[in-house]
Amino acid sequence: MTSKESPKGKSRPVRFGIGLMSGSSCDGIDAALVRIKGGAPDIRIKLVEFRTLPYSDSMKRRLLNSRLESRELACLHHELGQLFADAALSLNALATQQGHTVDFVASHGHTVAHIPPGASHLGFGTLQIGEAAIIAHRLGLPVISDFRPRDMAAGGQGAPLVPYADWLLFHRDDESVGCLNIGGIANFTIVPPDLKDVFAFDTGPGNMPIDGAVRLLTKGRHHYDAKGAGAAKGKVDDAILEQLLSHPYFEKAPPKSTGREDFDAEVYLPKDIVSSERHKPEDVMATVTKAVALSIARAYERFVKPKHSLARLIVSGGGTHNRTLMRFLREELEGLDILTSDQVGLPSDAREAIAFAILGNEALGLRPGNVPSATGASQAVVLGKFDLPG
Repeated sequence: MTSKESPKGKSRPVRFGIGLMSGSSCDGIDAALVRIKGGAPDIRIKLVEFRTLPYSDSMKRRLLNSRLESRELACLHHELGQLFADAALSLNALATQQGHTVDFVASHGHTVAHIPPGASHLGFGTLQIGEAAIIAHRLGLPVISDFRPRDMAAGGQGAPLVPYADWLLFHRDDESVGCLNIGGIANFTIVPPDLKDVFAFDTGPGNMPIDGAVRLLTKGRHHYDAKGAGAAKGKVDDAILEQLLSHPYFEKAPPKSTGREDFDAEVYLPKDIVSSERHKPEDVMATVTKAVALSIARAYERFVKPKHSLARLIVSGGGTHNRTLMRFLREELEGLDILTSDQVGLPSDAREAIAFAILGNEALGLRPGNVPSATGASQAVVLGKFDLPG
């Protein structure tokens, strides 16, 4: 989980940062306490502590509501700010116990809307909530947040943002490595020896429609398919699978990004498959899970394989816990060496929170944090907005 350190890097400052994020699966707030020495391209990273603070069922339901009114959105913005501050305070207390001083907090917040350029004829924009001023006030630390808009101001998609951190964490001098994150949305980062050659994009759905199918099938009693057990018992329906794989997003060439607007279960899944008695629940789960795996595999075959020869593929995110999804993925990408990020020393669930700590550190050094070859931006820019204490 470290990149090579040059003699120059040894003189760079050591900072302790807290990275915060809430994913589109709405499970909770991921918080990582990270020791960072130096900055790009010579940087050393050590994960000190990672934890997830789960959302209450009521908060999860509110965040999953795709039709938030302005008053509710304003209230959620402040309530989430308090919850993010709670998460940061818990890690700050741990750092103090261990004799460390936290220097900053980097919060991605929670994305309630992400409409990249070209995704809608009505326009584009992005919105992350979780008031950073509350975090700065309660911790007395500078907080860097709202990372997407500056990339979009430079003509980019505003996503994916983790490729910069992926390159710092995983690049090698003599080979290209693939990084696949399966959160609510799945995304590839191809990590070559040179940063300017990084290639990344959202492949499409990850856990989002799988979790959503469980919620719809159980009428909200369950929120995810634990270890893919439900899908493991089912049979894939080829007709529905073909329908799921016909979404126009899959044909679009990178750079591209997507979100709940395209792949929320209520938007993406055919209406009758979760309400009709013709389909067994386990068959629905098997089919949706297979569609996610195939969408990732086809994105690899269509957009990655013609340009990059990968030494291995490192998979992270909540999707690594879904054994059926991982089995389908290995079947579809037979011949490619697939590892989880846990196997290479980086906890799968912590990758994105660590990435935002890294982006916060780069912002403090006024160094760009986007990768134009991944987002489509016209130039590399410093990401994030600052809330200062005091």
